[in-house]
Amino acid sequence: MKRHLVIATAAAAALIAGGTVTAAAVSSNAGSANAASGGQLPAQTAAHDAGSQASGTAQVQDGGSSIRMQDDDANGQDLREANAAKVTAPDAAAAALKAVPGTVTALDLDADRPGLVWDADVLGKDGKWHEITLDAGNARVLNQHVDHEDDDDHAREQAAAKNAKTDAAAAARTAASHGKVTSVELDDDHGTKAAWEVETITKDGKEHKFLVDTQSGKLSAAPQHDADDDDNDGADD
Repeated sequence: MKRHLVIATAAAAALIAGGTVTAAAVSSNAGSANAASGGQLPAQTAAHDAGSQASGTAQVQDGGSSIRMQDDDANGQDLREANAAKVTAPDAAAAALKAVPGTVTALDLDADRPGLVWDADVLGKDGKWHEITLDAGNARVLNQHVDHEDDDDHAREQAAAKNAKTDAAAAARTAASHGKVTSVELDDDHGTKAAWEVETITKDGKEHKFLVDTQSGKLSAAPQHDADDDDNDGADD
């Protein structure tokens, strides 16, 4: 808290004076740049760095990987990611299918790597499983490759995908009235038939999980034990 106060005070003084601030007034993150410039930083740069650190919010920037999440604060991180994503789950599904025609079986909003992305799994018309990484800011394909694993899970998922009358994009649109969609997955662990498992996050930062019937498109709340599993996963992290 004291460091943030010093940073904000220094930034404000620099803006009023229209001059520069010294290394003593900026954070350790700005130290190397300050030293390289002879002990001073332009007031505009110092104020920007100070504001970013004091606010604790994620920064969003265009160009290249257009959205970069720079906040490591776990509290509210998922909500900030969802708010920063300019590409919705349905749009991500459409972009994935444009790259690889077939059936999208999973979408996941991910900030574990530099930049905010949608990870998409596609069962291609070529019968192969494709993994596609899309920029969450502009839907540009950043990476794609074929998943060569051939296991029982893929076989069940393939059968469920072929039999589904409702696709991932439709499932996401159905659940969107209950928050911003952050994940869609074709899951056959719910009873005797597969369902689209959709995760959303609401404005208060709470995460919710729903099931969308692959045949009728009907929305229902996920069983309570699924929500409990999510809570436990979060605690483990």
